[in-house]
Amino acid sequence: MSTTTKNTQPRSSRARRIAKISGFLALYALLLFLSAGTFDWPRAWIFIGLFAATLTVSGVVVHKTNPGLIDHRGEIEPDTKKFDKVFYTVSLPLFLIMAVGAGFDAVRFHWSSMPVSLVAVGIALSVPAHALVMWAMATNAHFESTVRIQKERGHQVFTGGPYTYVRHPGYVGMIFMYTGMPLILGSWWAFVPICVIIVLVVIRTGLEDRTLHRELPGYSAYAKKTCFRLLPGIW
Repeated sequence: MSTTTKNTQPRSSRARRIAKISGFLALYALLLFLSAGTFDWPRAWIFIGLFAATLTVSGVVVHKTNPGLIDHRGEIEPDTKKFDKVFYTVSLPLFLIMAVGAGFDAVRFHWSSMPVSLVAVGIALSVPAHALVMWAMATNAHFESTVRIQKERGHQVFTGGPYTYVRHPGYVGMIFMYTGMPLILGSWWAFVPICVIIVLVVIRTGLEDRTLHRELPGYSAYAKKTCFRLLPGIW
């Protein structure tokens, strides 16, 4: 394989990743405003702007600190665990349902009422949560999107950064990030699909942890030192 081909493949992979993220964000914005029946929804604009900004910042940071990871995120490899394929199959529609439900609830039909002050709470949850996920991605070269043992990449246990404190810091960030989403959008009903997603994330954490214990050399020793999966002192 020529050097030109080797150099082109990572670029095309990154371009696909950017296109996927941009496309999903655009789809999410479309669902929010279509379900609301108006573009006059300040909380939705805050939501979209916040996530666009944090995704951009994390993309730039990870590109500089852990560039090889971007080439592998977003791809569902053939050896991805079956339970993880099920997770994505179920969770993606739930995110879309949340967008539609939030638009119906907060704007079109006003099924419930949420104080505007909770936008700040949602942002206060989401920004540090994004930062935690970014920290995990920037430091762990094997932070792929799906659960698998990355044998072709020399998969090893990573114990630094946020992994010093819990074994799955990325999932911790995701849970707090997801919790902040309905608060920013102003919809109590949006918590219904979000709570289901959070339960799925916890289940996924347990299944991934079991997989790593069984298949990744050195993980059991790491788990003895870093005792908790998500919440120190609890689990």
